[in-house]
Amino acid sequence: MKKYLILFFVFGITTIGFAQNEQLLERANKLFAKKAYVEAATMYEKLGTGRQVLQNLGDSYYFNSKMGAAAKAYKKLFEKYKDSIPEEIYFRYAQTLMGLNDYEQADKFMSTYRGSQVNTARFRVETEEKSEYIHEIKQLKKSQSSDFGISYYGDKVVFASTRNSSSPNYEWNNQPYLDLFEATVDKEGELKNIHPFSDKINTRTHESNATFTKDGKTMYFSRTNNKRVKIGDEKIANVKIFKAELKDSTWTNVKELPFSSNLYSTQHPALSSDGTKLYFSSDMPGGLGNFDIYYVDITNGTFGAPVNMGPRINSKQRDQFPFITGDTLYFASDGHQGLGGLDVFMTILSDSQIETSNVGEPINSGLDDFGYVIDKINHGYFSSNRSGTDNLYSFIRKPKYNNLVKGQVIDKTTKEIVQGATVILFNDKDEKIAEMQVDENGNFEFKTKPYSSYKIEALKDLYIPTTEEFTTDVNGVVEKELEIELLSYDDAEEIVVERDGFNYIELENLYFDFNKWDILPQAGKTLNILIDLMNKYPRMEVQLGAHTDSRGPDNYNMFLSENRAKSAMEYLIANGISKDRLQSRGFGESQPLVNCGSNCSELEHSINRRVEFLILK
Repeated sequence: MKKYLILFFVFGITTIGFAQNEQLLERANKLFAKKAYVEAATMYEKLGTGRQVLQNLGDSYYFNSKMGAAAKAYKKLFEKYKDSIPEEIYFRYAQTLMGLNDYEQADKFMSTYRGSQVNTARFRVETEEKSEYIHEIKQLKKSQSSDFGISYYGDKVVFASTRNSSSPNYEWNNQPYLDLFEATVDKEGELKNIHPFSDKINTRTHESNATFTKDGKTMYFSRTNNKRVKIGDEKIANVKIFKAELKDSTWTNVKELPFSSNLYSTQHPALSSDGTKLYFSSDMPGGLGNFDIYYVDITNGTFGAPVNMGPRINSKQRDQFPFITGDTLYFASDGHQGLGGLDVFMTILSDSQIETSNVGEPINSGLDDFGYVIDKINHGYFSSNRSGTDNLYSFIRKPKYNNLVKGQVIDKTTKEIVQGATVILFNDKDEKIAEMQVDENGNFEFKTKPYSSYKIEALKDLYIPTTEEFTTDVNGVVEKELEIELLSYDDAEEIVVERDGFNYIELENLYFDFNKWDILPQAGKTLNILIDLMNKYPRMEVQLGAHTDSRGPDNYNMFLSENRAKSAMEYLIANGISKDRLQSRGFGESQPLVNCGSNCSELEHSINRRVEFLILK
């Protein structure tokens, strides 16, 4: 009997322990589903090493950037359950290892996730080589835990922060809810006079990422929905974009934008420089990844349909925090190859041939780096959790290469400035690097790099294009003055003459049979001289203008002259001159050289009956 009592006692304890674990696991899973990751992690730590326990434990730490603890959980997960781990966990474990600067191990898991070889060490070197700028960064002295998402507001800045200690705590990270704060900035870029933004904007839920129109009278910002909505198996409080207007020093008319929804998030608004487009991130249906960058057109206060910016910018993962200046888009992503966590990327929207590029170190690190904004003089801010929490950093951006080629375009004969000339810079592969028009003094300048060979070409209508070549060395030439001389066609060729402000090619007249437009052998010989000249100058463009004498009806003379001009042009095309370089035009009897009316002699008629060759370019 004693033996059975002991067995019952032991079995009873085991049953009670199992039941308690089941209850604890159920509570942990509910907290995890609510995204209450801090409390969920505490419970999962007590629940052993089951596959789902280890995965949720790693995720709970990962989503709060506790990379050391996340790596410990994920490592156990891969050691025990490698053959049954979701693809997404490979990505998170790789990101976790990057956050700990273990790039060698991280590359193995990221390579498995991407299905191709990842080499972060080589990527860092290549990114450094491609970067055109050096960033000098520093953490702002008055930036506290969870400050991020800074934006310009006139001569002030506005940012999101959890520094409002009277706000209730957010279950995700057990910190106060986010509010918007504003501050002035001193000459060192440090924050001064920090105080809460308008209480018409800040509420008892999250507000962040404000953007303002140039006049400061309209703002857009992110705000978390005040209630959770069930989507699938989860209840989620999504983020929406709101608009507000400044009237009599008070923010009012706070309204949700029409493309926001309870069913998905729209957040991180950013206005284009001209205020006609609003960029934002969203996980709305139909995107390419977890969050994509979109924009809407703004027309007279109304908003167009959201436009996804496509795979050049968006990835399978998070693409967020857009900022637009001119035609340059900056954004944060952890889906493009980077250094770990969110990295800052940039692309030139006006040139579809330019790939999205990582801005490199020190802006980017192994953890989350985002919210990059820059003014017109290369000062700016960004956000990062590299110190363990979100903080604000300032930066000064300087060109990496100070080499500069400068010069002036002048007329070779007169030595006068050639205004309106175009100057093009080519690399050693004959690829166009940059193009500009000279200023009012005929000057130009281009940035160059060390150890590089270049060619500069100067162009101007009615001038022969001229090129100059040069090479930079290890030290670089800070200023290399080039004087590019352009020679006009009329100075270069005896058969080119200037008349009434125009340049004509003087050739023997083209003769046609009476009332016909066929090219006769003698006319062909004359046109062959023009062909040789146009082959000599491949950028030259010419108008062939045919004229008749005053005999015969006006309409017939116009018809005859148009056909003679076309015949001459067709002869040139048949002999290898591109149609794009030619124009034909009939003038009939409208432009006589000798204005003799109806009393013209045969000689005067023959002078008026002609084909002229006008140089257009």
